[in-house]
Amino acid sequence: MSPLEVPRPAWMTEDVVLLEEQARRFVDAEFAPHLERWNEAGMYGRDVWTKAGAAGLLCASMPEEYGGGGGSFAHEVAINRAFSLAGFDAFGAPLHSGIVAPYILHYGTEEQKRRWLPRLATGELVGAIAMTEPGAGSDLQGVRTRAVRHGNGYVLNGAKTFITNGQHANLVVVVAKTDPAAGAKGISLMVVETDEVQGFRRGRKLKKLGFDAADTSELFFEEVALPAESLLGTAENQGFAQLMNELPQERMIVAVHAQAMIERALELTIDYVKQREAFGRKLIEFQNTQFVLAECKSEATVARVFVDHCVGRLVEGALDTVTASMAKYWVTDTEGKIVDRCLQLFGGYGYMDEYPISRMYRDSRVLRIYAGTNEIMKLVIARSL
Repeated sequence: MSPLEVPRPAWMTEDVVLLEEQARRFVDAEFAPHLERWNEAGMYGRDVWTKAGAAGLLCASMPEEYGGGGGSFAHEVAINRAFSLAGFDAFGAPLHSGIVAPYILHYGTEEQKRRWLPRLATGELVGAIAMTEPGAGSDLQGVRTRAVRHGNGYVLNGAKTFITNGQHANLVVVVAKTDPAAGAKGISLMVVETDEVQGFRRGRKLKKLGFDAADTSELFFEEVALPAESLLGTAENQGFAQLMNELPQERMIVAVHAQAMIERALELTIDYVKQREAFGRKLIEFQNTQFVLAECKSEATVARVFVDHCVGRLVEGALDTVTASMAKYWVTDTEGKIVDRCLQLFGGYGYMDEYPISRMYRDSRVLRIYAGTNEIMKLVIARSL
């Protein structure tokens, strides 16, 4: 149960509510008991993907004719909240279902959609997007990966890093230059089925500050020969526009994740302070505890109402990039502050890895960095002034 008391938004229809409840029960039963083991191992099992697919937790917003759930972004939100409320923050399904699959749905040919979307929905294919490079992050002009025309297809060369789902992914959407002289406008998206090509290599699973079980990795493409159908869509140099068009949804996925982590942190902390005693009193009886949690609950409620508003706009097809950037930056900033204050109320136990708040403190930090740093979000917002 969320500690927040907010009215149900219009997009949260009865079927969305039921989906979140069903997803939460499934995740609690099938995934949550293994979280500690996966964190210790630094990887969750490949079968997590096929189990999630069989349970209908992948590609919920893809049309039924392509193997999806036939829902909307609201259904993706319900599933993503279930993952985060259960503490399964390291799972890359939100990117797989909410970013990779929509690229194919919105820009792919009919043949590409029928080839890839049904297998993404079952978990047979695990999706990743390979954008960031060792020398280029948010600056797409700095991308050095090249897809060069060769015969009836392309030859792909380049190196990518910080790639979510990197060790499991076998369908990778690669950001590559097809016209280097055009800068960011010379980018195309190349879809690589890694099991079908030569020259693809996975590098290190990167050791990170948080998200221990997430398979964030390096990927290398060395003289990878691709058929012409690997180009997403029908024309080269459309990648920049394709990436920009999907930014509001990508940023809302992060904001939804941050909001769910806020609610989980509050729930854990309220439960703890009601049980823990100091100087003969429950922690919740101290005025400082009450004031800190009053502030946290107020800020969390404001964030939830704003997130709900933005999700509703996105479902209607009316969410602009500036507002989505506001949500991404402000909610992730707020999350960092709230999780920090919650950890403080746990005292020394908050610093112990066996307490979930400790892991949440580490895991939450990257939300201010990926999907565009919060500094980039502020630049986007500033241009609207």
